[in-house]
Order: sequence, then structure tokens, then C-alpha cells
Amino acid sequence: MTDASSLTSPPFKAWLAGAGLLIGLLCGPAHAAWDVAQLMQGLAQNKSGRASFVEKKYIAVLEQPVESSGELLYTAPARLEKRTLKPRPESLLIEGASLTVERGQRRMQLRLQDYPELAAFTESIRGTLAGDIAALRRVYNLELEGSEERWTLVLRPMETRMLQVVQRIRIGGSQAEVKSIEIEQTDKDRSVMMITPLTKP
Repeated sequence: MTDASSLTSPPFKAWLAGAGLLIGLLCGPAHAAWDVAQLMQGLAQNKSGRASFVEKKYIAVLEQPVESSGELLYTAPARLEKRTLKPRPESLLIEGASLTVERGQRRMQLRLQDYPELAAFTESIRGTLAGDIAALRRVYNLELEGSEERWTLVLRPMETRMLQVVQRIRIGGSQAEVKSIEIEQTDKDRSVMMITPLTKP
């Protein structure tokens, strides 16, 4: 097992960059009254999901964004995976209380309990996937903008150390289908992911 030294360590950066994917599989039936509670009720009905993604990372020191693509997979209640296929294979897997990162022949594993901020971030995403609004509100302030046809859910961290890394997460969609996820970091770097659900066989 390899430990990360801080929230700015490569494992956390890798997880943060891919964190948006964990919300990207959120789909559920539409509801007449469109508010956070109704949205969460729809998400709670999603027990698994599979989608393709195209992600662009905007990094201050680079003139052009870094683009990657691949697949996202979620199995309730605690298995989340991002499989990057281009430009090079990489896997980020959260299962239970562990995070595993694989790049080529290299494999790194972290225990979430050793990193409270990372654990809180992870459990908040899993709370979203499960439609657990109580768990989500323990870590984020939530704001739902727009209408059912075109909405944006904004998540703002409440914990000080989390705010040192993440400024906000913006999830955009139509009805109960998530179409984009943007993560804005405090250092001004950001990532934008476009999500396309894949039809189940």
C-alpha cells in the first residue's frame, strides 16, 4: 500500500480529476416538482450505470486543455470506477473503504479512513449516487438552479480543508439525465466532463 502525503499528492489529484465521473451516472425518472429532494429521489432508484465520457482538464501552466476519454461504471452501493482509454489506459476504482489507482504496471492503493478529507469527498459522491441528501448536506451546501429541462446542481464544500482544494462542483443536466460535470479547484485549475449514458443490453 502506498500513502499520499497530502491533499495535493498525485493520488488525490488523480481522484479529484476523476471525481466528476462518480456523479455522471446519475439518472432517474422525471418528477413533477423539480427540487433537490425530488432529484435525490430519482437518483436513489439508480442501482447501476455505465456511460462514456470525454473530459478536458484546464491546467494553468498549460496552453491547451488535456483531453481524455473512456468509460464510467457504478454499482450500488459502494463500487465506482473510471476507466480511461485515451490517451493512455488508467483505472480509478473506489470499492468499500479503499481507492485503487492503476497506470500500466503500477498499482497504488489508499485506505480512505487514513485521509478524512478524501473520505468525506468520496462519501459525498456516493451519497449523491445513492440519493442520500442527508449525507450530501453533511459536507456540501447545495443549490439547484434552472428548471427541470435545464438545471444545474452546485455543490460547495463546507469544511475548511476541503475548500483548500475544491471551490465548487457544477453538475448540469436535463430532467434526470446528467450531461456535464465541472470541478473548479481553488488553484483555478478545472475539469469539464461530458457524459453520454450507454444503453444497457
